[in-house]
Amino acid sequence: VSAVLAGCGNKTMIEYPVAKKIDQTDDYFGRKVADPYRWLEEMDSADTKTWVEAQVRVTDRYLASIPFRNDIKKRFTEIWNFEKYSVPQKEGKYYVFKKNDGLQEHYVVYIQEGLEGRPEALLDPNTFSDDGSVSLTGFEFSKDYTYVAYGISRGGSDWQEYFVKELGSGRVLEDHLKWIKFSGVSWYKNGFFYSRYDEPAAGEAMKASNVFQKLYYHKLGTRQSSDVLVHQDLANPRIGFDGEVSESGRYLVIVAWEGAANENLLYYKDLTNDLPVSPIIDKPLGRFYFVGERDGRLLVQTDYKAPNFRLVSIDPSDPAEANWMEVIGESGDAMELCSFVGGKFIARYLKDASSVVTVYDGSGKKLVDVELPGIGSVSGFFGKPEHEEVFYEYSSLDYPPTIFRYDLNENKSEVFKKPAIPFAIEGYVTERVFYRSKDGTKIPMFLVHKKDLALSGDHPTLLYGYGGFNASMTPFFRVSIMPLLENGGVYAVACLRGGAEYGESWHRAGMLEQKQNVFDDFVAAGEFLVEKKYTSSGRLAIYGGSNGGLLIGAVVNQRPDLFRVAIPAVGVMDMLRYHKFTIGWAWASEYGSSDNQEQFEYLIKYSPLHNIDSTLRYPAILVTTADHDDRVFPAHSFKYTATLQEKYKGTNPVLVRIETKVGHGAGTSTSRSIEYYSDLFSFLFFNMGITPEFK
Repeated sequence: VSAVLAGCGNKTMIEYPVAKKIDQTDDYFGRKVADPYRWLEEMDSADTKTWVEAQVRVTDRYLASIPFRNDIKKRFTEIWNFEKYSVPQKEGKYYVFKKNDGLQEHYVVYIQEGLEGRPEALLDPNTFSDDGSVSLTGFEFSKDYTYVAYGISRGGSDWQEYFVKELGSGRVLEDHLKWIKFSGVSWYKNGFFYSRYDEPAAGEAMKASNVFQKLYYHKLGTRQSSDVLVHQDLANPRIGFDGEVSESGRYLVIVAWEGAANENLLYYKDLTNDLPVSPIIDKPLGRFYFVGERDGRLLVQTDYKAPNFRLVSIDPSDPAEANWMEVIGESGDAMELCSFVGGKFIARYLKDASSVVTVYDGSGKKLVDVELPGIGSVSGFFGKPEHEEVFYEYSSLDYPPTIFRYDLNENKSEVFKKPAIPFAIEGYVTERVFYRSKDGTKIPMFLVHKKDLALSGDHPTLLYGYGGFNASMTPFFRVSIMPLLENGGVYAVACLRGGAEYGESWHRAGMLEQKQNVFDDFVAAGEFLVEKKYTSSGRLAIYGGSNGGLLIGAVVNQRPDLFRVAIPAVGVMDMLRYHKFTIGWAWASEYGSSDNQEQFEYLIKYSPLHNIDSTLRYPAILVTTADHDDRVFPAHSFKYTATLQEKYKGTNPVLVRIETKVGHGAGTSTSRSIEYYSDLFSFLFFNMGITPEFK
């Protein structure tokens, strides 16, 4: 394997590592499909390690050659350095929140008694490892606030380990639980419920399919091997379980899910007797989310017979649909989440992808809309039935994340924590525009830029998209885009079909055989930005991660002429084999599977790996992935990069940036995040021929 990087005037010539090709061909319903880089799926093989090391050398050398890379990193370090807070949660007499002083690798969890109490560090992930590679994944307090159970991830993996800390003494107990994934914990008496998988075979933890999840009860002071099996489904290996104890402690409510399926089942166990787990919803009718318990009935948010969601009340002992009671009916806007606090319901809606919050009384009668600062995104509004206050965070592309305290009785919001950001955000503006996709569908898009921006057609522009799995793209604050905005750039977020911006019908319009709509929506967004002279194709960059990485890989195959720079991050690039690794099988309800002939036929048409064309002029491409990504297997990015480097005949760079001790993105340390975005924007500016300046 060889690699040479040579400078030639203002251009950079790259000789990529030579990747061997093997004779591997698969037969899909009579169609032969070659897979010459299948060997890159063997993450621990000597050949793969050699290829990865060579790619890292080439990419590092290229990025190091960018003259202003250190300037961008310096600027990121400056603008990242301000205090950041999470939304507080009330736990008995305590208030609990996360805080980062500015450049700490991870947020620290603090606890204080009352609103005026002195904060004390409860959990400090910065002490979990020397290199910041171990992160906190979640925590949950026992009902009597004696203990807190907390989860950690090593190297960004989805695998979690759980520990228990005693609040009074600060002592960490000997309890140590492993092989937990896609699960939190829910306390009951002297222990908690959680879900786990069987321990993988040696060497398979980052690759093997995750099947046969089981729900357990762990009693404090005992070994994990003694945990009590509460529920499993041996007939359906792909069913997973999420158990939550109701506020009264009477019910264990169990959501049974099958990956990213558009339906889930609902079960319960009455913890006051020894009767077995019983079904509430035992057919795939839709989505059912447990909101809370009231008068022995379960409050459930569902899209069954209501694509925009509604709230119903169900008696678990008599769960027939005829006995349901509708509390809040379906609205014209999509209900994101609903909480039950202080005897009232607080529902978060999306109106053209911007947050709206409505408060209802206990009978479901609308009381008031919470007044928000403008077009933006909210999170929070959670609490317990006895609380009279809630906290929430509001932000927008030009409005830093600000925490508000909301008085439920007075319907009054007041600023609780406002960040002192080290840059002049007041010089920028957020706008919501609408454009038409290829089939005429009206798509919203959010833009942020300087207030005095002239539509000259030459502004560096970064277009972001996702388009899948019900994930709504709403306008929230991103420190990572500031160097772009400071240099006269535009950041755009397109609300593509496949998300939940307009409910389940919007989601279904971008999944399975309709997936091409997502790519058309994104291409139309780029065309709109060029047509309206925000930018030009020579100054337009695109970025997306995970399912969004798939999006970027697909659209550069379909419209490479429209973009100057493309950054597919941790993307799903091999649509014929994605379901064979880790949790990939769970995405078949969203994408379809190559095991099905009809679905194979549309997957092969857009799969990024299988549609790379040696005759196309591709934009500059920086693929990103991580060695501990056990959600989207890194081989997706490896095989895609090797194929692109082999087939592309132009002079634009095609590079892969491979992180170590990092996973799919969650829990990434501050310094790693700064390095990541410094490299991305260095690559972006360099390939647009722009030297950024920072005052």
